[in-house]
Amino acid sequence: MPAVAAPAMTGGEAVVRALRAHGVELVFGIPGTHTLPIHRHLGACGIRHVTPRHEQGGGYAADGYARVSGRPGVVVATSGPGVINAATAAATAYADSVPMLVVSPAMPTGVQGRDTGYLHEGKDQGAAMDALVAWSRRAGSPAEAAAAIDDAFAHFAAGRPRPVHVEVPVDVLAASGPVVAADARPPVVAAPDPG
Repeated sequence: MPAVAAPAMTGGEAVVRALRAHGVELVFGIPGTHTLPIHRHLGACGIRHVTPRHEQGGGYAADGYARVSGRPGVVVATSGPGVINAATAAATAYADSVPMLVVSPAMPTGVQGRDTGYLHEGKDQGAAMDALVAWSRRAGSPAEAAAAIDDAFAHFAAGRPRPVHVEVPVDVLAASGPVVAADARPPVVAAPDPG
């Protein structure tokens, strides 16, 4: 029997489908030019988007959602100022061991750190986030974007559920590539260590 090829999808679709596979029904954040490849797939996957007045408010809404529901809170923030505004809430979630996933676009492949004047270009937003969360990962393909989302939810279920950051370059969000979809599985809440 021949192997079935993985379906091709854009990086934006891969992110959203991975979120849905992990039971995400709600995300917080302010849409921006760089997040449109993510936002265009939310409705089709049954994920509702709540728009706060400020990205920091979106981060704290995701934090509150996680605390009340017991499920990871998800923030979709645009690159540069958007994700850095959400960083304050992520730092709070880190201190309080709250499961929060911050997803953001990033500078296109080959542009990061080159000071080209690209919209929202910063020196290294992934490093800034990495200093405040359990880990930050930059995806280099649609498949890596989906895998990073899968790893985030595995992290939340495996131990101390501190926040994580996944950044996907804008060219990867728009690019199409083969993605092995994660099996749909309900969110898992880790039991605290009695010690």
